[in-house]
Amino acid sequence: MENFSIYKYMKLGIVHFKAYPEATTGEGPIVETLRKIVEDDFWTAVEVGWMKDPKVRHEATKLLETSHMEVCYANQPRMFTLKLNINDFDPKERRKAISAMKNGVDEAFHLGATCMRVFSGKHPGDAKKEEAKKILIDSLKEICQYTKEQGPMGIYMKVFDYDIDKAFLIGHFQDAADVAAEVNKEFGNFGVLSDLSHFPLLREKPEEAIPLVMKYPMHFHIGSCAFRDRRHPGYGDLQPRFGMPGGEIDTPQVRDYFRLLLDLKLLNPEKRPVLSAEVRPLLAEETSEVVIANTKRVIKEAWAMV
Repeated sequence: MENFSIYKYMKLGIVHFKAYPEATTGEGPIVETLRKIVEDDFWTAVEVGWMKDPKVRHEATKLLETSHMEVCYANQPRMFTLKLNINDFDPKERRKAISAMKNGVDEAFHLGATCMRVFSGKHPGDAKKEEAKKILIDSLKEICQYTKEQGPMGIYMKVFDYDIDKAFLIGHFQDAADVAAEVNKEFGNFGVLSDLSHFPLLREKPEEAIPLVMKYPMHFHIGSCAFRDRRHPGYGDLQPRFGMPGGEIDTPQVRDYFRLLLDLKLLNPEKRPVLSAEVRPLLAEETSEVVIANTKRVIKEAWAMV
């Protein structure tokens, strides 16, 4: 009988600074919470972010070295906290943003990451969208070149919503494909990160959107969102727990995502991608530990039903 273990098809990860939001700004109990993930052998990958204190970063590096986990570095905590935009029309602001993301590259290598998450900045409106895409491509190429000079690392551009919460340039998957096509010509390690929680916000279907970018390297996120009621506590791109009333994603949607990625051969034993859960406690009664347990149950049940 074929071995259909989920670990045969993907490196199963979790986004540390979302599961433990007290670590989101690069401060707080980073090592203590990261250790909880490292000690849980359900996860074989982890996504980490900004660590301001060099001592904390050093301790985290040693912890990750012993973990036998795939480490991904996400630039969101640094860039979101500082409100930086690598496709800003102001050259000074753009230079500041590129410099910050290069600092993220340095930190990623320090932490032993094999891949890194990048993303666009704010959407300037349809009239200036194409100009902003050209600026974004130039910025991404500069970041990719800087990364290449230090060593091998996969670089994945995350696709966010363009008009509900983040309101980022990328954006529609067709725009992601346009940008990836240009950057990938020079940097074959550049690809796209597809997040299940963002498809409802984009009003796009995974089965139509993912084929637009699947020729490039891909990584994946799973999570949920809420957007039909502005009064919902999880409204926007807040990564609520799976199955929250009024939310969009639960076990059936995760199952269908797994099925699609298997059908497209994007989950495969020859080249297992990282697929990470991006969830966090939002309500007063929710804890990180309960939300993580919820996520593990959803993953197990969804995979069992594939």
